[in-house]
Amino acid sequence: MCALLIDPDSTTTTTWRGLCSDLNKALSCRQRFNRNNFRVLAWNYPSGREDDSDKFCSLELKMAGSYQYYFGYAGIERLGGGYIVVDPVLRVGADNHVVPLDCITIQTYLSKCLGFLDDWPDRLRVAKESGYNMIHFTPLQTLGESRSCYSLADQLTFNPEFSKEGQDWSWEDVGALVEKLRTEWNMLCITDVVYNHTAANSVWIREHPECGYNLVNAPHLRPAWVLDRALWHLTTKVAEGQYKDKGLPPEITNESHLNAIRSVFWQDVVPHIKLWEFFQVKVELAVEQFKMQLQKGLKPDQSKTGGKKELLIIQDPQYRRYGNTVDMDSALETFVPHSSSPHHIEECCGWLKQRLNELNEEQKRIMTQHQEKAINCVVGNVVYERLADHGPKLGPVSRKNPLVTRYFTYPYEDVTLEEELQLLDQPDKMQHFLAHNGWVMGDDPLRNFAEPGSNVYLRRELVCWGDSVKLRFGNGPEDCPYLWEHMKKYTEITARHFHGVRLDNCHSTPLHVAEAMLDAAREVRPNLYVIAELFTGSELIDNVFVNRLGLSSLIRGVCPNLYVVAELFTGSEELDNIFVTKLGITSLIREAMSAHDSHEEGRLVYRYGGEPVGAFVQPSLRPLVPSIAHAMFLDVTHDNECPIQLRSVLDSLPSSAIVSMACCATGSTRGYDELVPHQISVVKEERLYPKWNPAATSSSAGEIGPQTGIIAGKRALNKLHQELAAQGFVQVFVDQVDADIVAITRHCPSTHQSVVTVSRTAFWNPKTHQYDSNVPPMFIPGQIEEIILEARTVERNAGNYEKDEKYINGMLEYTVEIKEHIPISQSTLVKHSGVTSKGRSEFVQEIQFQKLTPGSVISFRVSLDPKAQKLVGVLRYYLSQFSPKYKRGSVPDENSPPALQKPLAQLMSKLTLADMNILLFRCETEEQEDGGGSYSIPGWESLKYAGLQGLMSVLANIRSSNDLGHPLCANLREGDWLIDYVFKRLINREGPLSQVGQWLGAMFDYLKHIPRYLIPCYFDAILVSTYTTALDSTFKLMSGFVQNGSTFVRHLALGSVQMCGVGRFPALPPISEKLCDVPFRVSAITGKKEQCCVSMAAGLPHFSAGIFRCWGRDTFIALRGLLLITGRHAEARNIILAFAGTLRHGLIPNLLGEGRCARYNCRDAVWWWLQCIQDYTNHVPEGQQILRCPVTRMYPTDDCDPCGPGEAEQPLHDVIQEALQRHLEGISFRERNAGPKIDMHMRDEGFTVVAKVDPATGFVTGGNRFNCGTWMDKMGESDRARNKGMPATPRDGAAVEIVGLSKSAVRWLVELHAKGLFPYDGANVHRDGKEVFISYSQWNQQLQHSFETEFWVPEDPNDPNEKHPDLVHKKGIYKDSYGASSPWCDYQLRPNFTIAMVVAPEMFTPQRAWRALEVAEKKLLGPLGMKTLDPDDMVYCGVYDNALDNDNYNLAKGFNYHQGPEWLWPVGYFLRAKLYFAKKLGEDTYTKTMTLVKNVLSQHYTHLERSPWKGLPELTNENGQHCPFSCETQAWSIATVLEVLFDL
Repeated sequence: MCALLIDPDSTTTTTWRGLCSDLNKALSCRQRFNRNNFRVLAWNYPSGREDDSDKFCSLELKMAGSYQYYFGYAGIERLGGGYIVVDPVLRVGADNHVVPLDCITIQTYLSKCLGFLDDWPDRLRVAKESGYNMIHFTPLQTLGESRSCYSLADQLTFNPEFSKEGQDWSWEDVGALVEKLRTEWNMLCITDVVYNHTAANSVWIREHPECGYNLVNAPHLRPAWVLDRALWHLTTKVAEGQYKDKGLPPEITNESHLNAIRSVFWQDVVPHIKLWEFFQVKVELAVEQFKMQLQKGLKPDQSKTGGKKELLIIQDPQYRRYGNTVDMDSALETFVPHSSSPHHIEECCGWLKQRLNELNEEQKRIMTQHQEKAINCVVGNVVYERLADHGPKLGPVSRKNPLVTRYFTYPYEDVTLEEELQLLDQPDKMQHFLAHNGWVMGDDPLRNFAEPGSNVYLRRELVCWGDSVKLRFGNGPEDCPYLWEHMKKYTEITARHFHGVRLDNCHSTPLHVAEAMLDAAREVRPNLYVIAELFTGSELIDNVFVNRLGLSSLIRGVCPNLYVVAELFTGSEELDNIFVTKLGITSLIREAMSAHDSHEEGRLVYRYGGEPVGAFVQPSLRPLVPSIAHAMFLDVTHDNECPIQLRSVLDSLPSSAIVSMACCATGSTRGYDELVPHQISVVKEERLYPKWNPAATSSSAGEIGPQTGIIAGKRALNKLHQELAAQGFVQVFVDQVDADIVAITRHCPSTHQSVVTVSRTAFWNPKTHQYDSNVPPMFIPGQIEEIILEARTVERNAGNYEKDEKYINGMLEYTVEIKEHIPISQSTLVKHSGVTSKGRSEFVQEIQFQKLTPGSVISFRVSLDPKAQKLVGVLRYYLSQFSPKYKRGSVPDENSPPALQKPLAQLMSKLTLADMNILLFRCETEEQEDGGGSYSIPGWESLKYAGLQGLMSVLANIRSSNDLGHPLCANLREGDWLIDYVFKRLINREGPLSQVGQWLGAMFDYLKHIPRYLIPCYFDAILVSTYTTALDSTFKLMSGFVQNGSTFVRHLALGSVQMCGVGRFPALPPISEKLCDVPFRVSAITGKKEQCCVSMAAGLPHFSAGIFRCWGRDTFIALRGLLLITGRHAEARNIILAFAGTLRHGLIPNLLGEGRCARYNCRDAVWWWLQCIQDYTNHVPEGQQILRCPVTRMYPTDDCDPCGPGEAEQPLHDVIQEALQRHLEGISFRERNAGPKIDMHMRDEGFTVVAKVDPATGFVTGGNRFNCGTWMDKMGESDRARNKGMPATPRDGAAVEIVGLSKSAVRWLVELHAKGLFPYDGANVHRDGKEVFISYSQWNQQLQHSFETEFWVPEDPNDPNEKHPDLVHKKGIYKDSYGASSPWCDYQLRPNFTIAMVVAPEMFTPQRAWRALEVAEKKLLGPLGMKTLDPDDMVYCGVYDNALDNDNYNLAKGFNYHQGPEWLWPVGYFLRAKLYFAKKLGEDTYTKTMTLVKNVLSQHYTHLERSPWKGLPELTNENGQHCPFSCETQAWSIATVLEVLFDL
C-alpha cells in the first residue's frame, strides 16, 4: 500500500484523478469528525464529461491526520481505496515559526527520573544545551506496582511523586511548562500513550474486570489459565526444593536442570491437568443422544449438511471439560443404519462411538503438540532469565522470581491446584483472572493474540509483562463502554498538554482503537505529531499504520500538530506501511543499533531519508509511487540495550554523526550522550538525571556540562542536522570508505552546496580489537570552504566508572575534543589536502588523514569550484523561465549568448508540424534516410527515436525512480557524446530548427562545464523544458478539439506529428503547381526546387521510410483521425490529391512507391480514398472546394508511362467519376511486371486483379482465391507448410467493409449532385454490348435494398432468406463477405462489418446491428484490439509469429496474421458503431455503452502513456499480449481511437 504524504503550510489542496471517490474526514476544523461518515467528492471536467480521462477532484485538507477514501464505478460502490496522510505543521518560538519534520532532533526522558516538577527545567535543559528541539517524556501518569514507566495504575492522574510534600502539581502545570519550552526554548514536547494494557494493580480494572480478557468474557483462555496455575504451583514446589530428588533444584545452572524441567512437566504437570479434555466430547452421552434420534426415525436437515458425510464437532463456547458436542445433523448424514431394527441401530451407534474416540485421540495429539511448544517456551525463558550472559541472571526460583512469569492475575490467596480448579465454576471469581499483556515474536501484528483462534497463551508463546493486564476493547465502544470512555479522557488530557504522542506498543494496538483515540486527540489538537515504533517486519504493514493513524514518523533506531510517534515491531517495512497509512502516523521510529556493522548503519541512512545526490527534478503532477514511511532515526531507543555494552564507548560519537546526517527526524535517549555504560531500565531505574550546569566539572555530582561525555559533539551534530534540513539539503550519498569509515554527503540541489561527514566507527573496543592504522585518502568533489566540525572521543584522567547511587551518571573518563568552523589548515585530523582535476568540470580535493582514530568525526562544507558554481547558476537562470523550481540558486547571465537571447517559446513558434516531426520523433530508418540514426547507448540499446521523444521515454522511467545507475546516466557522466548528438542533428537543419538546435547547444555549453555527477539531472531539466515547450507549440498548430482536449486526446494527436513528416526523398508524387500553399524546398541531392509535402508513415519502425513508407489503404484509414480531426487540412488535401494523381485502372495503389513503383493490387484503397474526400468536405470549412482542385495525373491512361508534373491535369471530381465509372464498367487487368520481381510469394493467378459492381446487388465484388485485395492481405510464404502463394484471407467476392464504403460514397455523391457540387449523377457503362446509364441514385437504392437481405445471418435457422443454413456458425451477425469462392468464408465472424456500420449506418436495422455488436463484443473484443477471427473458428490462432516455419499450414510464416491476432484499428470502428446504435436504442443503453467505451479507451490511454514509442501498436497477440512482430506504433491504430474521442 502506498502512503501519500502531504506537508501543508496551513491548508493542503490535493488533486485526485480517476473514479467516483468518497472521503471520510471533516474537511474543515469546524466540522466534527466521524470516521465512518464519507462524503462524495465532486468531479471537475476540464475537457468535458464525454472524454473524462482528465477529470479530477480537488480537496482542501485543513487538519493533520489520516484521510480515508474509496472509489467505485459502474454501480459498484467500492472497487478500491486508500489513505491520504497529512503531516502536522509544528511551530515553536514567540513568532510561531515552523519546524520542518526533517529538522526534528528528539531526546527521550524517563519521566520518573526527573524528580519534582520544580527541578524539571534544570534537568530538561540538558536537551536544549545539547541541541535537541523535541523532548519525549515517558508517561507522566501514576505508575503501577512494578514501577515500569509503561505500566500505569491510573491513566487520568498526574503522578503525585512529581509533587513535593505540600505541593499538588496538575496537568495544567505540566501544560504550562510545555508551552514555556515551546515559546522560550523553541522546543516541542511529546509523550507516550499506552492503550494495550494497564497496571495489574489499577483500581479501576478491579472495579471493571470486563475491560480485560478474563475467563468469563474470554472462556477460550480457560485451558491456558489452568496451565498457568499448574506452572505456578510447579514454581512453589521447585522453590521449596521438592524436586531436588528429580534433579531440579531451586538454583538452575546447567543443561541437566533444564532436562529435569521437561521431565517434571511431562510426568507431573501434564497428566494432572488433562488439558485435552477441554476440547473433547463426552462419548457415551453423545452416542446415547444419537441413539435416541435414530430410534425416533429422525433424518438430517440437508439444508445444513448439504448432503456431505462429515461428522462435525461443536466446540463448547464455555470451554468446559468434555463440553464439546456432536452436530447431530452431520452424525445422521454420516452414519446411516441399514434398517431401523435395534441391531442395526446399535451397529450404527458403534460406528459413531469409534469415530468419536478417534476424534478425542486426535484432540489429545493436538494438545500434546501445544504442550510441547509450551515447555519449549518455558525452558527458553528459563535459559534467558537464569543462564544467558545477556540475561538478567535472576538466581534461584522463588515466588518473587518464579520459574516463568505468570500469564494471568490471581488476586486470591494460594490454595491447592485442585481447589483453584474448582473456581472455574464461579463466574464472580473467574472475572478477576485477567490475562497479562506482552508481545509475541514473529506474530501477525494485525491479529489480536488474546482473541479466540489464537493459542498464544496456551502454547506459552507470549513474552509476558507480568505487571500489566491486556485491555479488551472489543469491536467498538458498545462492547466495553467504560474502557473506551476512560481511554478517550486519557487521550484528550494528553493531546491538550502535549504537541504529539508516541504510540507505545503500536503494533499490538488494535487499529480501530488507535484510530478512534487519535481522532479524539486531533479534535483537541489538530496539528498532532504522531510517531510510532513498528515491529511488523514489513514496510507494507508499516504503511497501513501510517495511513490509518496518520503517524508523523516511524522511529528507526541506530541501536536495537499533534506529533504522533509509534514504535512498531513488525519485522517488515511492508507491514509497517499498513499501520502508517491507516493511523496517519507522521514518523516511524527506526534505530541505528539494529545495524550489525558500519556498512549497514550507512545503508539505513540511505534507506530512511533523502534523494540520491544528483537526483532528477520531479514534475509537480506525477503518478504516486510507493514509498516507505517517514522515519525518526534514533541512536538508540530508551528501552533497548546500551550501545556501549554491545559496541564500544568510542562508537557513540561516530554513530551519532551517521544518524545526524540522515535526511529525516533524528534523536537519542538521555544517557547516551553522557556515556552511561548500561541500559537505563524503564522498570528498575529509580535514580535521577543530573541537572545542567555549564561550569560542571568531571567531579560534579548530579550535574553535567558541555564537557560531559559527547555532549559537545552532539550539540554540533544536532545543530548541523537542523541546518541541513532547513536549508534544503535533501540529497544523500553514502560512501563506505572501508570496513569502519563511513562518509555521508548531504547535498542541496538548489545551491549545490554539500556537507560531507566522515565517521570512523568503533563497533569493537580498540583496546581489544586491532584497527587498521592506514586510513585511505578521500577525494571530495568541489571546493572545501571550511571544516564545520571535527571531533574525537578521547580518554582523560578521571578515574574508572563507578555507578552513582543517586544520579544516573556516565563514564567520566571519556570526553570529546572538538573544533568548529575552522579552515582546513587548522585541522588536527587532516594531514594534507591537495587539489586534483578530473576534466574541465571536475574540481576534486584529496584529503589525507592523520588522526582519524576510531571514534572520530569530521564534517566538511563543500561547494562547487567558483567557475562551475557560476555556470550552474546561469543554467538555473535560463531554466527558471520554464519552472520557478530553478529560481533558487540562479544567477543572471552577464553576457548572454545570441542563441539564448530569445525565449525558447518564441523560437518554437516558428516551427511547422513537419519540423516538430524532426525535433520530437524520427525512428532509426527515417533518420538513416538523412544519413544519421538513433543514438545507441553503450551497454543498453538504441533510442526509439532520434528526436526528443526517444530520450523523454527513457528519462521518464529513470526520473521517477531516480535511477542514476541507468546506462543512459552513465553515458552522460562519461562524456558529451549524447549531448552533442541532441543539438547537432538540429543545427545542421535549415531555418527555425537550426535556431532551436543553437539554443540547445548554448544551454549544453553551460552543462558541459558543471561536475559530471550533475549532468544527468540538468540534461533532463533542459530536455523537459524543451520538450514541454515544443508540445505547447505543437498543440497551438492544431485544431481547437486538440487544444481544448484532454491529455489523452493530446497524446493521440501527437501521433499525427509522429507519423507525418518530410523525408530526404519525396514520398508523394508531385501535385499540381496551380495549387496554393504547396511547400517547396531545394533538394539536397539535385540542388533543384522540389515539393516537400508531408507524407504519412503506415507504422513505425517497419513502414517508415523508402518505398515502404506510404500505403494507400493505411493512409486513408488514418487520414481523418491524424490530419482532419487535428486540423491539418492543407496536408490532408495534398495527400488526397497526390494519391488522386496515381489513379490507374480506376484504383488507388496499395503500396504507393512514390507513384512510379505503385502496386494496384487492392480493391479497397480507392474506397477509403473516397471516404476521406467525403470526410474532408464535411470537416474542412468550404471543404467542397477540393472537388475542383486540379489533379496532376501520373497515369491518365492505364497503359501509359508516368507523366511529368502538369502534363495531364483534371479536376478532382473528374478523377472521382473515373473511379466509379471504371468499377461500374468492370475492372480486370494483370499487374505490370507480374512475377517474383514484384512479389516473390504470389502465384501467377494472383496477379490478375478484378473489381466490378454486381448488377444484381450493387455490391462491389472481385478478387479470386489466389490474391487478397482487402486489408486482411497475408500471403503464404512457407514452402515447408505448403502455404506459399496462398492467401490466408482472400476475402474475394463482396467484402462487407467495401460494400459499406461504396454505399457511403454513392450516397454522398447523390447528395453533392443534388446541391450542384458534383457534375455527374451517374455513369455510362457497356453491358451486354450496349451502353447503359446507371444513375448513382439507383445504385444507392439498390445497395440499401440488398445489404441486409444478403449479409444478415438470421437467428432463426428456418428463415427462408438464409440460403446456406449448413454454413452458419454464428447467428445474429453480419457476414464478412458475400459470394466468396469458398462460401463458408462468408459466414466467418470478423470485425469488418463494424466499419460498414460507421460509414453507412443507414444500411442497418438498429436492433440487428445491436445484436451483431453484442456478439462481436463477447467474442472479438480484446484489451486493446479486436480479434480478427472468431475464437470458435477452427483455424483461429491468436499468436502471430512471422519467424515460425513449421509444417502447420495455418501458422507457418505468420499465416495467421489476420486469423486471430487482435488488431487495434478495428476497435475504433467497433466503439463508434456501438455509440451510434446505442443512441438509437435509448438513454439507458447509451449510458451503459459509454461505460464500455471508456473502459476500453482507458486501456489505450494506459498503453500510450507507458509505451516508449508513445503510440498504439499495429496488433497484439491474444488477450492483449505484446507481439514482437507488430509495428510498435501504427498510424491507423492511433487515428481510429482518436476518432472515437472526437465522436464523444
